[in-house]
Amino acid sequence: MKRVVYLDNNATTKVDEKVVEKMLPFFSEYYGNPSSSHAFGGNIMKDIDESREKVKNFLGASKSREIVFTSCGTESANAAIMGILNAHKTKKHIITTEVEHPCVLTLYKILEKSGYRVDYLKVDREGKLLISDLENMITEDTILVSCMMANNETGVIMPYEKVAEIVKEKNKNAYVFVDGVQGAGKIKID
Repeated sequence: MKRVVYLDNNATTKVDEKVVEKMLPFFSEYYGNPSSSHAFGGNIMKDIDESREKVKNFLGASKSREIVFTSCGTESANAAIMGILNAHKTKKHIITTEVEHPCVLTLYKILEKSGYRVDYLKVDREGKLLISDLENMITEDTILVSCMMANNETGVIMPYEKVAEIVKEKNKNAYVFVDGVQGAGKIKID
């Protein structure tokens, strides 16, 4: 008998049976639009609010309204990044790592073609981030620095907190974007 050992549970994880059980009624009985004014849809909003509260507590967020549900990590990352850039259109410098998830790197390659300057922090042979160049990369024009929490291919935990510390020391107006998808549930998030 041949067996398959599936080790990439971060990319595609089997849905826990308890989650399936909890979700099934929303596919067959409670499928209304939660933003609608009628009771059929509007009553579902309480379930979404309950979910939002659970996620808030899991992440250590201070307010439920900080939690925004999207369809996937790519949509979340792109919305966060573009939200920052659109709010600060005069700043055109971004710093990231050369090993960010493709949803982040692909967006930055597109942004480079539209006038943004993107600098890439390197990693060593073990995939560990070399942040020694970060201080010299940050300028007054830097608006965003991206550093994933944990690499989706190597499992290396990135020094995202140290990156944030350096960014705030060098440019208090710059934002730090952390793609925490791979760390959620494995690394304490606050």
